[in-house]
Amino acid sequence: MSPSITSADGSNLEVECLSCALVSGVVPPTGGVIFESAHFHVHQDVAYPIRGLVIVAAKRHFYCLDELTAVEQTEFISLVHKLRHEQRIRLGIEKVYYFYNEDTTHHFHFWMVPRYAWMDQFGRSVESLRPVLLYARNNMNDEKNRKTVLEGISALQAGMKAYK
Repeated sequence: MSPSITSADGSNLEVECLSCALVSGVVPPTGGVIFESAHFHVHQDVAYPIRGLVIVAAKRHFYCLDELTAVEQTEFISLVHKLRHEQRIRLGIEKVYYFYNEDTTHHFHFWMVPRYAWMDQFGRSVESLRPVLLYARNNMNDEKNRKTVLEGISALQAGMKAYK
């Protein structure tokens, strides 16, 4: 039996790997795919309703950064650079925290989490990231903020079209 995962809309999904389900289209991300390249899939996990939060997931199933092929390495850094540019230009995002972890049940995915003034109450270090995400998930899932997040996704989608 596959593990059960609760999606952003509250439904339960049974998938072996959520990242594989997302990149293959079995589970469509709310707001749609921001960008898709030969080796990567970009979306936002709206369960964490932070405007401009981006997740870059590998299409191939692996866990560790050092498992990227030479082609994937080049594509990955170029893609992250383009996404960061669009976050700044289209959404006015000045600071971003980047992270990924290798002890996950999903495969390689890289988070780009914008830094907003409201987050200062949790500190200004990497340790603040988890409380920020939990706060957003538990306190910012209202219709007004959801609309702002979806508008951010649309703006990034529009910006990334130039890179296809």
